[in-house]
Amino acid sequence: MKQASPSNLKSTALSRRQIVQAGGAALMLGTLGAPAVLAQSGPKIRIGYWPIAAGLPFYAAIERGFFKEAGLDVEPLRFAAAQQVMEAVLSDRSDGTANGTGSANIAIGELAAPGTFKIFCANPSNVKDVLDEVIVPVASTAKTMADLKGKRIGCGPGIQNVTLAKTILERGGATGTTVVELPIGQHVAALAAGQLDGCYTLEPTGTIGRMNGTTRVLEAGVIAKYVLGDPMAPWFGGSASLSSTFIKKNPEASKKFIAAYAKGVDYVRKNNVEARQYLKGYTAIEGALTAEVPLAAYTMYNEFKPSDVAYFQKFFDLFSEKGIFSSRLMVETMIYKG
Repeated sequence: MKQASPSNLKSTALSRRQIVQAGGAALMLGTLGAPAVLAQSGPKIRIGYWPIAAGLPFYAAIERGFFKEAGLDVEPLRFAAAQQVMEAVLSDRSDGTANGTGSANIAIGELAAPGTFKIFCANPSNVKDVLDEVIVPVASTAKTMADLKGKRIGCGPGIQNVTLAKTILERGGATGTTVVELPIGQHVAALAAGQLDGCYTLEPTGTIGRMNGTTRVLEAGVIAKYVLGDPMAPWFGGSASLSSTFIKKNPEASKKFIAAYAKGVDYVRKNNVEARQYLKGYTAIEGALTAEVPLAAYTMYNEFKPSDVAYFQKFFDLFSEKGIFSSRLMVETMIYKG
């Protein structure tokens, strides 16, 4: 797995001799009846990801060889924040984003450069498919969101996390709070040390705190409840996308990539337990935590129902109302059409 850097963003050109040798080898393998694996002759596809559990279909597609089977050369690029994943696409250092990349971060990039992002898969969560939650120290006396009035509340870095944290606290009756940006990996430690009174966070944070006995979940599925108005509503907080530039230049490779990614989604859906092994190496999730962390749900571009699009739009509209988006952005225009 490669880190994003100028050195690994450059592709290496094959010499004519190497091409001839490669072609001869491929011909010989075909003659001998070797396994049918397509030659990787297309463009390198650079996909940025934020190392969280929601990116599992992408990790699984790499590790199980779904991209290689399609003849694709896919390079995973790891970034420390969702904002950086989006910015890499804008600066042409990446060709797309894996699931788990904040949808609002992608939207901000779309507003900066209209027509850039095409979402082909989103990861919805709610009170059942848990991703978002508010956690407190295990000894906290808080029983409801309103009990956090006037407290110091942590949240992950970036405009999506900050905006959502402030919104759910306000709508949950926790007025007068101070929201503190902090890397999600530090939330449990900050609560255990008494530096914060609560955190709006994302899994596996709540599971980590529960397993080590330092924190507990005050409320899960908070975005569905306080932003969308229904605890079971799908909050499409993260999305996988390709840049429209890449799609236009490489239409066939784009279709193959999305189809292979869909195989990753299908694999995770059907093999929930087995798929968890592929969190290791791509995220900080390993050991006993691998079996405990909740997994996201997934919606492919051709699976969106009108109600899904409406809830997705309601989520985006929050950022317009808060003045984070410079104008109203229509989700429908960003969804890949095939």
